[in-house]
Amino acid sequence: MFPALETELKQETLPDPYEDFMYHHLQYYGYFKAQRGSLPNSATHQHVWKNNPRYLVSGSFGEREDVIPDPLQKEKLLWPTCLPSTVHRQIEAVSRDSLMLGSPLKSRQLLHDEFGEVKPCLREPRDLFAFFSSSGPLQAPRWPIECEVIKESLCHIEWVPPQPEYFYQPTGNEKLPEIVGEEKGTVVYQLDSVPTEGSYFTSARVGGKRGIIRDLAVTLQGPEDNTLLFESRFESGNLQKAVRVDTYEYELTLRTDLYTNKHTQWFYFRVQNTRKDVTYRFTIVNLLKPKSLYTIGMKPLMYSQLDADTHNIGWRREGKEIRYFKNNTEDGQQPFYCLTWTIQFPHDQDTCFFAHFYPYTYTDLQCYLLSVVNNPVQSQFCKLRTLCRSLAGNTVYLLTITNPSRTPQEAAAKKAVVLSARVHPGESNGSWIMKGFLDFILSNSPDAQLLRDIFIFKVVPMLNPDGVIVGNYRCSLAGRDLNRHYKTILKESFPCIWYTRNMIKRLLEEREVLLYCDFHGHSRKNNIFLYGCNNNDRKYWLHERVFPLMLSKNAPDKFSFQSCNFKVQKCKEGTGRVVMWRMGILNSYTMESTFGGSTLGNKRDTHFTTEDLKSLGYHVCDTLLDFCDPDRTKFMQCLAELKELLQQEIHKKFNELGQDMDLEGSWSDISLSDIESSTSGSDSSLSDGLPVHLLNIAHEVNQKKKMYKKKKKKPLQTRKQRNEQYQKNNLMRELKLTEDIPERAGFASTLQKQPTFFRNSENASSSAMRNEKPRLNELHGRDKGSSLDPSKMTSLILTKNKERMQTEKPGFTVSCSPKTSTNPSQEPVPDMKPSWSRNRYPAARRGRAAMTVYPSLHIYTYP
Repeated sequence: MFPALETELKQETLPDPYEDFMYHHLQYYGYFKAQRGSLPNSATHQHVWKNNPRYLVSGSFGEREDVIPDPLQKEKLLWPTCLPSTVHRQIEAVSRDSLMLGSPLKSRQLLHDEFGEVKPCLREPRDLFAFFSSSGPLQAPRWPIECEVIKESLCHIEWVPPQPEYFYQPTGNEKLPEIVGEEKGTVVYQLDSVPTEGSYFTSARVGGKRGIIRDLAVTLQGPEDNTLLFESRFESGNLQKAVRVDTYEYELTLRTDLYTNKHTQWFYFRVQNTRKDVTYRFTIVNLLKPKSLYTIGMKPLMYSQLDADTHNIGWRREGKEIRYFKNNTEDGQQPFYCLTWTIQFPHDQDTCFFAHFYPYTYTDLQCYLLSVVNNPVQSQFCKLRTLCRSLAGNTVYLLTITNPSRTPQEAAAKKAVVLSARVHPGESNGSWIMKGFLDFILSNSPDAQLLRDIFIFKVVPMLNPDGVIVGNYRCSLAGRDLNRHYKTILKESFPCIWYTRNMIKRLLEEREVLLYCDFHGHSRKNNIFLYGCNNNDRKYWLHERVFPLMLSKNAPDKFSFQSCNFKVQKCKEGTGRVVMWRMGILNSYTMESTFGGSTLGNKRDTHFTTEDLKSLGYHVCDTLLDFCDPDRTKFMQCLAELKELLQQEIHKKFNELGQDMDLEGSWSDISLSDIESSTSGSDSSLSDGLPVHLLNIAHEVNQKKKMYKKKKKKPLQTRKQRNEQYQKNNLMRELKLTEDIPERAGFASTLQKQPTFFRNSENASSSAMRNEKPRLNELHGRDKGSSLDPSKMTSLILTKNKERMQTEKPGFTVSCSPKTSTNPSQEPVPDMKPSWSRNRYPAARRGRAAMTVYPSLHIYTYP
């Protein structure tokens, strides 16, 4: 039937590589001891399974690519899979030989040139990393099973306002509303099942909580009912409760970060059933930060669905009578702060959204990455991979961006740049800067092509997808701030951070990492600025400040070098910036972009738009080119300017201290950390410590350790300690034998008169012994008729202990130390236990010669 097959079978029979590997593997571990022929050919089974159309899956793993197999391959698929392994090996041998002979066998793995010849290398394993399909749906976000999620999908348009949006200017007549709460108001919206402190994340699923999603908003009584309908159970949404306290006035309570009782700052919710030309007042009553940009003119963001549909208008700054004040209705816990504003909706029966800043969701990121994957040009130099899976099972994406190198030497010479964003999920401004960076670096601009030629960019666009999805402000589902745990070893609790650090560690082993930057948002300072790390190496002194200074020159109306800080605080040791710096990245930064706007140049007193933030991503690329310019003129100019600025700062500090000092020749030796103040970041202790689900386990382990320590006796470790314990036990037995003598009563009564000796037994001196000699003689005279002399008894005991102790009056505890002491300045205080040094004990006072004290035992006598 197959002449060629029969000829090949007769000529040579080659072993199957997979069978050979499994044979040696199983035999090495003792699991397989049969003959080689009895081992089933798993490679053939896998081949049949992978190429059988019934088992191919479509969807998120990519579309099926049709492959035309050769006739021999077709025949193999038709044969039963239960053929003997020898036959399978022969067929595999024929397949390999036919490939080497140039048969028309096609493969998705081997590369072919334009002439159809096989190249000696393999394609990238595309099926392993194919996240998106051009026609299939995106990966749906996974939510904790406690969270209810509505089925509606939200989409907002991008829009840049034609005119600058200026800060709100307080008039002084803003109303301060009274916080009345639900006792005097009506609850019109409230989330019931929200995991808070005390609970912890267990599992997640697409769509969140199972069952029917209830309508939490109130039911309208008719067309005249003007109650607003609230909703926040969508991606990145955050609103816990809404209370109607007047016809057009509402008090709002934000949800804390899941599994915590902290971090209420980010808000994003929807209102429906609006009325035009009516002034509404909204008051958020449970904010936690005492300072806010709302006190210096920042406005909330509003989005009108009707304006977006009819006029293509997106998010815009709105609000009047804006006040940020302390909530006086304290409940004995941490103080709360309130944000209040008034607004007039543009349309009747409109659907509007309010947000702390321009939202950028996990779905927004996936849509952007899908466009990159489907772009035939960008996908050539931008490779999308999975860095890891989050706690909830959402994908943490890693982008590798670089132009293909022509030679291995050229590839090895490339330096790396690492960028990341959204470790704090409520700081969406980081995503907009990241989007601007990706837009430029993936473009066909000559500068972008040059950057791709000389650098390898490793980009993690969303480090905390779980927090972004559920609407957290700062934490992951572990209930902890990920930017305080970059040193963690808990891979299962903090996978996003652990894998990011591990990826950078491996990257450092391959090549130099020129720059690391993590994009954040700042809620108390305007403008954009960097936090860096002072370098202690004099060779690279002030070099870490060159990049921020260059960036301030390239974006003078957005970036403030004066707001930058380079002090490394102890409480920030777990941040990405400090950890990467200690791993060896000199230029390691945290970029802070304000939620508000600019106080610089042409943009002074105006809010930032998404276009402003995206433009900063371009400026990062532009500054990177200046920073690495082979012509070092700009670099040296910035370095000289930095030295001058630093010298001025030092003079200013000395003037503030009232000192006049000539710093010529020595000013550069002053520690930079002494000059700078601490950064105004958040309190790291709020979200530090073990993840929530491990706290109870850790408490139980600590309790068991304490109980175990109480039960376990400390073992004697040295020979000296064992000898002393042995001698002490002998003395105790001999003293106990003397208790049977009738005359011990007088001896015991004498001992009862000296209770202090038991407390100060280790501090007895020769002076004390001499002062007690008259009383000892009286004791001896009083007991002449006794059959037992206490002094003789003591001498007998001491003789039996190799004469290592000095005789004392009965009742004394003979004291010694392994080391001698000649310090006459210490004396025990009566009725108090002295705290002596471990190596020294006091000697006699009153001008007498110090007595050498020898090692002895503690003799305990009983009354």
